[in-house]
Amino acid sequence: MSSPFPGMDPYLEGELWMEFHDRLANQISEQLLKSLPERYTALLNKHYWLDDGALEIVSDARSGFYPDVHVVEASRAQEALAEYVVAAPPEQVLELVSPVPQEIPALSVEIRDVAERRLVTVIEILSPGNKRGKGWEQYNDKRAELLLTRTHLVEIDLLRAGKRIRLIGELPDAPYFCFLSRVQRRPRTQVFAIALREKLPTIPIPLLRPDPDVALDLQAAVAACFNLVHYERLLDYTQPPPLPELSAEDWTWAQEKVRAAGFAKQNGG
Repeated sequence: MSSPFPGMDPYLEGELWMEFHDRLANQISEQLLKSLPERYTALLNKHYWLDDGALEIVSDARSGFYPDVHVVEASRAQEALAEYVVAAPPEQVLELVSPVPQEIPALSVEIRDVAERRLVTVIEILSPGNKRGKGWEQYNDKRAELLLTRTHLVEIDLLRAGKRIRLIGELPDAPYFCFLSRVQRRPRTQVFAIALREKLPTIPIPLLRPDPDVALDLQAAVAACFNLVHYERLLDYTQPPPLPELSAEDWTWAQEKVRAAGFAKQNGG
């Protein structure tokens, strides 16, 4: 079995996101390595984003998405608080959580020219850490620097929540996006708006001239993640997906998809 949804699975936007994020980067790299001309390679690059969303962890797990490292830190903080409260009456103790920024590791894909090791194209998969707070500012600053180079930039945003990248003009009303900034077309950025009910697109990945684009089938990459990990066994389809809430129409559609795939009965016991 696989995801009950034809495109992006909104249930992945919760606690499994960072696992899926890096798995997707691996699948994108593997897919491109099969189609790139011999003069190129597609490498994984680990980098770090600041995430100051720790308050979302201890208040309401559905109030946002978060990487697994936050769960560990929040748990330690709660254990320390529990030990302290034992030594003093509860009415005399008030402790709140400080939102200390965390450095969150994430993978991107880099297409490089083999002969000169030149960076040709960067493929970023946006994460919660770079869609809010200081991480969002940090990402946009780094993005602005990259746009001043001769490197193509592809950005994949499969998260409904959080801020979008900085662009001049209004984006279409859509839950998911892909953005393509070609060196030759800057400052213009091509926008791929993706509806919840449609398959993820196949997007062009630009290379050095005169080499033609290679195709990246995003839906195939996500399906490969499901086939490998079987996220459908880990996601609770009996509950609403992570926030933000779906519209009434989309929620009804999502329930129908879940029921048709047999997940509601399977996960609900």
